[in-house]
Amino acid sequence: MIPFVDAHIHLWDLQHIRYDWLSAPFSDEGPNGSVEPIAHDYGVAHYRADLARWNVVGAVHVDAGAAAESALRETQWLDGLAQVEGLPTGLVAFAALHDPDVDALLAAQAAHRRVKGIRHIVNWHRDPLRTYGPVDLTVDPQWQAGYALLAKHDLSFDLQCYPGQMPGLVPLIARHPDIPVIINHMGMPVLTDPDGLAHWRRGMKALAALPHVAVKLSGMGFIHRDWTRENVEPLVRETIDLFGVDRCAFASDTPTDKLFAPIDQYMDAYHAIVADFPEADRRALFAGNADRLYRLGLDL
Repeated sequence: MIPFVDAHIHLWDLQHIRYDWLSAPFSDEGPNGSVEPIAHDYGVAHYRADLARWNVVGAVHVDAGAAAESALRETQWLDGLAQVEGLPTGLVAFAALHDPDVDALLAAQAAHRRVKGIRHIVNWHRDPLRTYGPVDLTVDPQWQAGYALLAKHDLSFDLQCYPGQMPGLVPLIARHPDIPVIINHMGMPVLTDPDGLAHWRRGMKALAALPHVAVKLSGMGFIHRDWTRENVEPLVRETIDLFGVDRCAFASDTPTDKLFAPIDQYMDAYHAIVADFPEADRRALFAGNADRLYRLGLDL
């Protein structure tokens, strides 16, 4: 089997780091439904068991929603874990880009050599059950100024937003070609919105026109909670067509994506969707691109 560099995973230790979104009481309302099924410790051994079939040779841990004051502690914990376990290979840490002390926050994260980028989730939607926050941070000048500082610290940005926010983000991202951007979860189309698919296509096309923007093929449950290979394959193929093979990377998003299906179901579907691609392209989609985008330096 071709190697897999998993471009998006999460690990957590609920006894030592606070994750408000994984804390009771749980509700079926909200963007992901109830997260109670994954609200338990999830470490490297759990991850290796879930991905046992898939020849994992590297993995990128993306900020798992720890409380803001615990963000650096999360990085320190993951760094220690990597020294012992060999995973995660790279880290995308959290820093609130609108924080007045963001420069110092970025410096503290970047001091850890495994930290390659920052994620600050900015999904905003008019529907209070869909939004991740009360305001659209992407239009905040202070947030935009924090974003501009990423290049100073040699950090990329993991962009998790909704399609409706993409056109407004394009000018900011275009002004900073020295900040690589990796879109999370295939741009998270909101198919329940009127013209949701059209908004996604418009936003993704605008972002794909910027050569320093790439995308992760993951998070199918955010598109359809009852997703199947048949109903996501056209969107996966369209995304690859928009960005090109070299700017796309498959990711498991475990354990979050386990809310919607077993990880093997995702991986089986992903391999099947691109089964007709040349082997070199499949190796890029499943390993080489993630290694390059996150500057992991793996021997593939």
